[in-house]
Amino acid sequence: MSNAITSAPVQPYVPVAQAQSAQPAARAQATSQTKTQAPSALPQDTVHISAAAQQASQAMKEATETPSQTAQEAGHGDRQAQRLLATEAAEKKL
Repeated sequence: MSNAITSAPVQPYVPVAQAQSAQPAARAQATSQTKTQAPSALPQDTVHISAAAQQASQAMKEATETPSQTAQEAGHGDRQAQRLLATEAAEKKL
C-alpha cells in the first residue's frame, strides 16, 4: 500500500541564469556567517581514559619495546627496566 505525500515543499522555478548569479552572493553570506560563528559553534570534546586503560596501554608499550630501549631506560633509572635486565641476566646464567 502506498501513501500520498501531501505536504511536500514546492520549489519555485528560477531560470538558470538568475540561479547562478544569486548563488555566489548567497555563498558569500553563508561563509561570512560561518566564519563569525565558527569559534563558538565548535563543541569542545574531552576524553578521560580510565586508570585500567592507562595501565593496559603502558603494559603494551613495555611488552613491545626493544632490548636496546630497555637498556637505555634502565640506564636512566627506570626500576622496571632494571628488574627486567636483572631477570634476563639471571636466566642466561642458568
